[in-house]
Order: sequence, then structure tokens, then C-alpha cells
Amino acid sequence: MIHELENCRLCKTLSPVFTISANRYYFTCPRCHGIFMAKSFLPNDAIEADRYKAHNNDVTDPNYQKFVSPITDAIDKNFSKDQKGLDFGSGTGPVITKVLKEKGYTLETYDPFFDNRPEVLKETYDFIACCEVVEHFHTPDLEFQRLRSLLKPGGKLYIMTNLFSEKTPFDSWYYKNDMTHVFFYHQFTFDWIKKSFLFKSLEFEERLTTLSL
Repeated sequence: MIHELENCRLCKTLSPVFTISANRYYFTCPRCHGIFMAKSFLPNDAIEADRYKAHNNDVTDPNYQKFVSPITDAIDKNFSKDQKGLDFGSGTGPVITKVLKEKGYTLETYDPFFDNRPEVLKETYDFIACCEVVEHFHTPDLEFQRLRSLLKPGGKLYIMTNLFSEKTPFDSWYYKNDMTHVFFYHQFTFDWIKKSFLFKSLEFEERLTTLSL
């Protein structure tokens, strides 16, 4: 059953239906401007895992390494080799970890489906990389709270995700076609995240969003 209103899964604000696309209902939050899939359409773990396994995640592929380069270049620019990072949502092919380890960095990997090691979530890190991860969050409020708690003072959270802009009609936006993409962010959404989770700064550079403590 589809309701005309659902609570935003990031800020909990009651939100109206935004659109119906590919027979899936989406809501838009009037407070944080997030766009989210109706609860009844959220994929289960098996569907998600199968979808992720279908991705071409060859860590030796130069094109894949280039794709994640906004994050790896930013880390290489802002951190030293004695600082430690976390590749959060590292998937079946932790390419960020491979690239940075080859440069001499120390990273841990975590993925709820393919590298579920709760012990690494008991430590804190100088930097965290999330590449094509946050759009999959079913509970973004809890996930951002967790990511914030994993960062050391002065740490940075690097996120790669496509931001929604009114310049592109949602119905024709390719990014929503992946049924495991369930929460979409506007620049305003990340501004709300910055303020609500007490980050000190927020930067946007093309597909890279950086939150800093």
C-alpha cells in the first residue's frame, strides 16, 4: 500500500509524493530536499547483493581507477602516509584501497554484503571514502551518524554520488534507474547533513562531496 506521505529517512520530516517512475513511488522532503524511494519498493538484501555482483569491479582496470580518482587524488593531496583511512562500502572490488595502498597508505575496508567486519567500525579514522555508496542507504540518518562517529577530529568524509539538480528532470535522470539507488541528495541535503551532524565544512567539486570536521 502506498501512502501519500512518508517520513524522510534522513531528517524524519513528513514528505509528499514527488513522482512515480518505472512504477516506483518517490517522495521529496520539504526540509532537507532529499528524494527517497517509498518503503514498499526498497530492495531486499538478496536483490541488492545480486545487483552489486553484476557490477564490473576489476580493481586493475585503469578506467575504474580513473573513475575513483577524485577521491584517491583528494586523499593523496590532504593526508600523509602515516594517517589511516576507511573504505566504507568497498564492494566486491575495493579499488580505492588498492590504489592508495600502492601509494603507501593504510586503509581498512568495510562492506555490509561482501566484507562485513564489525571490528573495523570500532576504530576511528583520519579519512573515510564512500564511492557510490550513500545513494544505497535505506537509513541515511543512522549511516551518517555512524560515519561521523568514525572520523577523528580534523578528519574528512569523501563521498562520490550524483547530486540531483532541478536542471535535469527526475523522470529522465539515469541515476534513478538503478533500483538499488533509494535515496538521492541535493546540495541542500548535504548542507542539512553538515549542520545536523556538526561537520565544520562542506565542499562540492563535480561528483565529489567532502565533509570535514
